[in-house]
Amino acid sequence: MTDRDPGSEAIAPEDERRLAAELFNTVWTLLDSPDRAPHDDDRMLHAAHASRYHWGQVGDPVNLARGEWQCSRVYAVLGRAEPALHHARRTLELCERHGIGDFDLAFAYEALARGHAVAGDRDACLANLELARSAAGAVVDPEDRRAVMDDLASIRPPS
Repeated sequence: MTDRDPGSEAIAPEDERRLAAELFNTVWTLLDSPDRAPHDDDRMLHAAHASRYHWGQVGDPVNLARGEWQCSRVYAVLGRAEPALHHARRTLELCERHGIGDFDLAFAYEALARGHAVAGDRDACLANLELARSAAGAVVDPEDRRAVMDDLASIRPPS
């Protein structure tokens, strides 16, 4: 399943995959930057959407879900609740539709919890934190489970 644009074959699939991955990694570099400037925020946002677009051309459903998750994270970091929640919902929808579980399902709920925290919705934040913790319990790889739990610990439910 891709979002392939009809007739869009200007980029070879292997180049498109490389580009999608490089843009995804660029977003992480910017997210982790302690002195990110406003123009870096713009680059980060555009890179997240560009990565998701390119995964839509050549990726599997799990790539699409991870791309939606990354868009949600970027919007949450930027304090923009509505698009953070939109992309978090898309992440969960893709996980459910394609039977994607484990790490990705736990992070879908993490994204929803984080988006609701940004929106100021304590009850929805707490409910999704609980769903994320439950899903994290089913994550097979201990390092992946720890990554989910560390991310969950960084979410501050609103008062």
